Amino acid sequence: MENILHDFIQANSPDGGFLQSEYWKKFQAEWGSETHSVSSSDDGGKLSAYASIITHTLPVAGKYFYVPRGPVVKIFNFQFSIFKQFLNDLIFNAKKNDAGWIRIEPNSGEEFELIRNNLPENIRTKKSAVDMQPREILILDISKSEKEILAGMKQKTRYNIKLSQKRGVSVKVISNFLRRGGPISKQYIEEFLRLVKITSERDKITAHPESYYRKMFESIPSDVLKLYVAEYEGKIISANLMFFFGKTATYLHGASDNMHRNVMAPYLLQWQQISDAKKAGCMRYDLGGVKTNKISNFKFQISNSWSGITKFKTGFAPNVEPLRFPGCYDIILKPARYNLYRTLQKIKRIF
Repeated sequence: MENILHDFIQANSPDGGFLQSEYWKKFQAEWGSETHSVSSSDDGGKLSAYASIITHTLPVAGKYFYVPRGPVVKIFNFQFSIFKQFLNDLIFNAKKNDAGWIRIEPNSGEEFELIRNNLPENIRTKKSAVDMQPREILILDISKSEKEILAGMKQKTRYNIKLSQKRGVSVKVISNFLRRGGPISKQYIEEFLRLVKITSERDKITAHPESYYRKMFESIPSDVLKLYVAEYEGKIISANLMFFFGKTATYLHGASDNMHRNVMAPYLLQWQQISDAKKAGCMRYDLGGVKTNKISNFKFQISNSWSGITKFKTGFAPNVEPLRFPGCYDIILKPARYNLYRTLQKIKRIF
C-alpha cells in the first residue's frame, strides 16, 4: 500500500512530494506531533486525493491542522462528487480533533480554486498570515549528462567546484549511522549539530532543536535520508542533509563553519549530491527555497536573509525558472478562535 501511495504522491506533486510521504509522517509522529491522513479513491479504486496532516498546537489559539505541500490531488479524470466527500472527510477529521482551522499548501492556483469551490457553503478560506514552506523552489533537471549539467551552471559556480577539489576538500556520505553507533558515527552527528549552531548564529536564522535532527536520523530510512560532509585538513567544515524520494532528491538543510570558507566546500558538496542523485536514478534535484522578485503580482526585493542563499543556488541553475506556489491558505472552522489567532499574530509582528 505504501508503494501505491508514494507513486500517487510523486506523480501529482510538482516538487516530488516528500513532505506528504509516509517517511515524513512517521518522523513527525516520532518527533511527538499528532498526525493524521485522509484519502479518497475514484470509481476504479485508484487514489484521487490524499492529505498527510500534522497537528500544531499554539498557545491560547489551540490546535490547527497543517497539510504540508498538500493536499495532493489528481487533476486529470477529476470527479467532483468524490473530491467534495474528500474535503468533507478532512473537515470532519479536523473538527473531531478540535482543530480551529486547516492550513493547506496547494500546488497551484488551480488546485486552490478547486478546493475553495468544493468546500461546504458555510466554510470560508483566507490567505495565511505566514507561509510555512518557501513560495519558490529551484529544481534542476538531472536527466541530462553530467557534462550538460555542469555546462548549464554559472561559470563562477563551476570554478568554485574545481577550486574546492583542487584545494583538497573531500566529501563523504553517511547514512544509517545512528543505528550503527560507535565513536565515528557519534562524531558525524555532533559535528553536524555544531555546524548548524554556527550557521544559525552567523546567518541569524532559527534552527530546529538538536533533538529534531537526532530523531530525523533515527526514524527515516538510511536509503532515504543521507548526511553529506565536506572535510578539509582533517576537519568537517560543511554538511548537508539530503532526502531521496522516488525520482527527486531534495536538499533539506545545510550548515558550514566560519573557518576555511575560502575552499568553497558547499559548492563541492552540492555537486557530489547532484552526481549521486543522478546515479541513484533521480531525474530531478531540488535545491530548495529561493526568493526572487517574481512571485505572483507581489513586488519586493530579495531580503537580506535570502539574498546569499538565492545567489548560491541559482548559480547551479541560472537559466531555470523557480517553481512557484501560491502559499498557505487557511480553511476556517472556528472563526472566533481563528480571529483570535490572527490578532495575536498582528501583535507579535508589532513587538
